[in-house]
Amino acid sequence: MTALNRQMRALVLDSYEEGTVFRDALINLPSPSAGQVQVKIFASGVNPIDYKIRQGIAPYAMPELPAVLGTDLAGEIVAIGDGVTGFAVGDAVYGLTGGVRGLQGSLAEYANVDAELLAPKPKNLSMREAAALPLVALTAWEGLVDKANVKAGQKILIQGGAGGVGHVAVQIAKALGADVYATASTGKQELLKALGATPIDYHTASPAEYVDAYTQGKGFDIIYDTVGGSVLDASLGIIAHYGHILSCAAFDSHNLAPSSLRSATLSAIFVLHPQLSGEGRKHHGDILRQITALVEAGQIKPLLDPLRFSLDTAMDAHNAVELGSMGKVVIDVIA
Repeated sequence: MTALNRQMRALVLDSYEEGTVFRDALINLPSPSAGQVQVKIFASGVNPIDYKIRQGIAPYAMPELPAVLGTDLAGEIVAIGDGVTGFAVGDAVYGLTGGVRGLQGSLAEYANVDAELLAPKPKNLSMREAAALPLVALTAWEGLVDKANVKAGQKILIQGGAGGVGHVAVQIAKALGADVYATASTGKQELLKALGATPIDYHTASPAEYVDAYTQGKGFDIIYDTVGGSVLDASLGIIAHYGHILSCAAFDSHNLAPSSLRSATLSAIFVLHPQLSGEGRKHHGDILRQITALVEAGQIKPLLDPLRFSLDTAMDAHNAVELGSMGKVVIDVIA
């Protein structure tokens, strides 16, 4: 079943020059191609990569202009392309689907997306809540499960446990039976407790102090770094022998000697790879199905920023993420 060609409202980026804002436009929406579904977008999740692409500082992901940005979406299927099975018109779905090179993003009323990137939306989440999850949940899962194969009873440290990826990583690790510790600033310690982690205030405790306090100096079995820079450097020296360090923020130069001397494994996570390369897209859909099951079992819940944004205030949403939001920022595409 296909949809007739139509026009839709979208926010279009025409330039990567500093100070450029989105252009509100009506653009053509073709019918979905083979393997695609057409999604009516209710909400668009905003991630740091979104404003970095808009600012022209993410050359590995930037689309050719003009382009529609927006990485995460939640919405309803309105048409199905040839060869798609497992979805029907009317299904509520979510996924990390576009906004990068060659793929239309979610700052639009509709999008034709690769069906393999989607999964059924958790029934106990709103569209806004669902749109907050895909990129951060996929990033957390690819590290903890795909790379580190987290097991019950392991001591896991999440660096930046109150952030986008961090707060979901805490919940996934907890759901899988790990003993979870997480760093955050002073004002976010109660949040970490509520998520099920032992909170560590990095302002008051040094890595040497908390590795002694919680691992008797042996180091953590798994460390997931979501911060990068000096935080990743510190993590290299507090991993257990034969432990596993994960990072979704390894964009600087680092001396790996501290972890090498501990025979540790270091894995980098780049969640956009399936979108950019076409490889592994079905795996993203499969992961999101498992995330849906955990959400519906009450083991994962996204933390949303209390501010509300629409397509009219999308630039404000980008600015909020860049300045540091108090939860995931979501743009309501359809109120």
